[in-house]
Amino acid sequence: MDRNLRVCVDRVLPVDVMRHQRTVTEHGRTRAILVNGKLWPNGQRLRVRFLGGTPSEQATAREQAQWWTQHANLHFDFGTDPQAEIRVAFDTSDGAWSYVGTDCAHIPLDQPTMNLGFLDGGTAAHEFGHAIGLAHEHQNPDGGIEWNEEVVLRDLQGPPNFWTPDQIRHNVLNKYGADQVRGTRFDGESIMLYFFPGSWVRSGVGTSQNEVLSAVDKEFIGSSLGYPGVRPAPVVLKVNASSRTAAAIGTPGEKDLFTFTVATAGRHVIDTRGSTDVMMKLFGPDSETALVAEDDDGGFGTNAAIRADLVAGTYLAQVQHFDTSGTGAYTIRVRRP
Repeated sequence: MDRNLRVCVDRVLPVDVMRHQRTVTEHGRTRAILVNGKLWPNGQRLRVRFLGGTPSEQATAREQAQWWTQHANLHFDFGTDPQAEIRVAFDTSDGAWSYVGTDCAHIPLDQPTMNLGFLDGGTAAHEFGHAIGLAHEHQNPDGGIEWNEEVVLRDLQGPPNFWTPDQIRHNVLNKYGADQVRGTRFDGESIMLYFFPGSWVRSGVGTSQNEVLSAVDKEFIGSSLGYPGVRPAPVVLKVNASSRTAAAIGTPGEKDLFTFTVATAGRHVIDTRGSTDVMMKLFGPDSETALVAEDDDGGFGTNAAIRADLVAGTYLAQVQHFDTSGTGAYTIRVRRP
């Protein structure tokens, strides 16, 4: 591959590199695609810290990040906070990449969650799209791309990922399953459809480098499947309540929020019950972006259960359906065993 080609390659957590994903066949989905389960809680103020970069580079990154917040119910605070959720490096030897959504919360605070090794066109906006939970449009199940696997495998075994052939197939060549993403149809103008060369596809026709948010990008990120303008108030849970709290995913893409206070540090269990297949994230203490734990199917059947040693403070639990078109009732409870 021409090493002057500037191609973004997803960064994934080691635990996810070869994780098996459940898949289903479903029509009428996918576009500028969000990876299910990696969204930040709606309405969040995400802190961004630059790890180097010139004033001009930082200004470009700041400007393009805010392209998203003009349409999504999110905010970026740029500063020097050592606890920043998003940390941006400008290493020219390491290409352009970002971890996806809340995966950033798993990265040590002294390490970047994003690198802007080049800033052509809308590169910074593309990477901030990853940081808020968007995946590459070229992995859209509706994309219909026929890869030239031999060339892709050859090129991506080099930097920045140094992946094995099996890892490349899993993370690039294999399309996301319909239950892993949310959206509508393939968007050829999405800023998340990053440039890749014609040699990577059997048609010989690569993609153009889209340098601004498409109309679909703007509409989708602020929709009910992304970060809509209205955030419901969290439901207050009492630790060791005598009965479970009834709840329901009433509309596709809905993310229910619950808050509870730990007065005495110790082991706590937060779990759901019912026939609805849900996932759960737990943030805290006293923070809605510090990810404590997450779970899918750790409870009875397809219910979620988080078992964690919690210190005193206030916590936020986010519950959503595993299937992005799914709805259904469930109950939730927090207890000390």
